[in-house]
Amino acid sequence: MAMPLALLRLRLLALALLLVASSGVASGQDTERIEGSAGDVLEDDPVGRLKVYVYELPTKYNKKMVAKDSRCLSHMFAAEIFMHRFLLSSAIRTLNPEEADWFYTPVYTTCDLTPWGHPLPFKSPRIMRSAIQFISSHWPYWNRTEGADHFFVVPHDFGACFHYQEEKAIERGILPLLRRATLVQTFGQKDHVCLKEGSITIPPYAPPQKMKTHLVPPETPRSIFVYFRGLFYDTANDPEGGYYARGARASVWENFKNNPLFDISTDHPPTYYEDMQRSIFCLCPLGWAPWSPRLVEAVVFGCIPVIIADDIVLPFADAIPWDEIGVFVAEDDVPKLDTILTSIPMEVILRKQRLLANPSMKQAMLFPQPAQPGDAFHQILNGLARKLPHDKGVYLNSGQKVLNWTQGPVGDLKPW
Repeated sequence: MAMPLALLRLRLLALALLLVASSGVASGQDTERIEGSAGDVLEDDPVGRLKVYVYELPTKYNKKMVAKDSRCLSHMFAAEIFMHRFLLSSAIRTLNPEEADWFYTPVYTTCDLTPWGHPLPFKSPRIMRSAIQFISSHWPYWNRTEGADHFFVVPHDFGACFHYQEEKAIERGILPLLRRATLVQTFGQKDHVCLKEGSITIPPYAPPQKMKTHLVPPETPRSIFVYFRGLFYDTANDPEGGYYARGARASVWENFKNNPLFDISTDHPPTYYEDMQRSIFCLCPLGWAPWSPRLVEAVVFGCIPVIIADDIVLPFADAIPWDEIGVFVAEDDVPKLDTILTSIPMEVILRKQRLLANPSMKQAMLFPQPAQPGDAFHQILNGLARKLPHDKGVYLNSGQKVLNWTQGPVGDLKPW
């Protein structure tokens, strides 16, 4: 979209003033704590508030998968692996299932990768069904609630719907055996069949140590106004266009590829992390799913996330004030993105940067090894603790059955 020259000059002048004002703000030199309940929740300590029993499954469900393909440790779905490792040594773990508040089944349903490193979801329902059959036949705890006091980490594109294309995920729906359980998942979208009530939405995995090695000096100025690296079209899976990202990414490219305020490209340079730290706004548009690691990267690097994903449910929304640290742009408003961002008052931008500079904000988005207070592991436990005590209605009468074990596509019912 062409912009009048005079207007463009005014916006470039405003940008220059903003760059001077914001230099160094989001690097930790000037921070602001979140006021009120959100800040208190973000700093909660779950230890002493709940106990979790970790089922000991045959290693074919977890450790052997990683031994077969170590790439599972570094992709954006790896939270299921690191959550398991964290719980094994966590102070909230109990070895006595009779005193447990929650039960955790360590099954790695995303650790089946293509040669290009993309998770294949097609075996996932069978793997999950097999794991549930195992725990229900070796312990009494699943059967007494049919999973209502169990939680599962399901970090697929569309969670426990187990497909990477939304249309097919909706058609599948959540795996029937998980419909009473609490799902801990990266996917979150309001009024969507793949997000059940009571689920805990988490950030995708981004490698903390790798990100740490790319930190730039605190005084580095933010000289890029808008930054994005990634696909605008997915011609391999969406040859006619318009389906991928519901057309929002294509609209970003078509409208702003020649706009000097926008540093956008499909290239992924080795300075990607450094460039985010030199940027004021980082675009976080939906792709096939509404979420992506860009959201984590933007928060960690102090770049104001511009969230383009209608009705998205964001990670730990009861602890992180997304409205205060981010900018939400409706998918239909993408052509007005330059006007929207250049119209934000400078004092609003500076406050967002101060909030993003708060270390507790960054910590909540990461799964570090070893774990650290306030990190994503602890935010998940906080979410589980806030669901206690369980309602008496979760416990079934002797012999009572609610779930249908034969429900679902025929392919899902095959043994694994």
